[in-house]
Amino acid sequence: MTRPISDALHARIRRDIESRIMSGQWRPGHRIPYEHEWMEAYGCSRMTVNKALRSLVQSGLLESRKRAGTFVAAPRFHRAALEIPDIRAEVEGQGLAYRLDLLSRDRRKATEADKALLRVSSGDLLAIECRHFADDLPYALEHRLINLAAVPEAAEVDFSTQPPGSWLLAHVPWTEAEHRITAINADPATAQSLHVPENAACIALERWTWIGAGRDDERITYARQLYPGDRYALTAHFHA
Repeated sequence: MTRPISDALHARIRRDIESRIMSGQWRPGHRIPYEHEWMEAYGCSRMTVNKALRSLVQSGLLESRKRAGTFVAAPRFHRAALEIPDIRAEVEGQGLAYRLDLLSRDRRKATEADKALLRVSSGDLLAIECRHFADDLPYALEHRLINLAAVPEAAEVDFSTQPPGSWLLAHVPWTEAEHRITAINADPATAQSLHVPENAACIALERWTWIGAGRDDERITYARQLYPGDRYALTAHFHA
């Protein structure tokens, strides 16, 4: 049976848009032509154009913004929920360019809040704030505490050139870890750092690692990483 012309045009419009996105001609955030422009270019009905655009929105390549138009969607990043991640390797493994922005690095005595997070009674620690990028998009905002009693050599590391998580995974053994995953709304500072609107949904991943056989043993680090909720997902795969 011969397929209707409208169906053939719908598939052609979709392929043309996909090819421009995949080639990099249209980057995330690019507004694509309005429906009437597609109708003129392909000599087809609004229904045909709408069918092509709707299928691309459903597949995650496009996003529709009310009264603004249709835009190329930002890539959605995925991570296995229960692993200890290396963000740089994670980004590069998706074929994206990794970049680190060190916002602050402070060696200090542990505050009461620090002591509660690291479960230490006293001592020096390294407090680090950094931002991870995938291509030109903020990937994650990270706040990290490193217990210098457990990892004294961290005090001499240049964390403006290598991510703290990557360095710790490569140099410091750990025996146990704990994750806590929550959802938050971005405050103004977080929204600015992650390039999202204020109050946008974000994924907050907190992680503790330590050396020893139980949670009362020596804590190595605490990390809190914030991810834009609209372009990041945590996944897990299980076997029976």
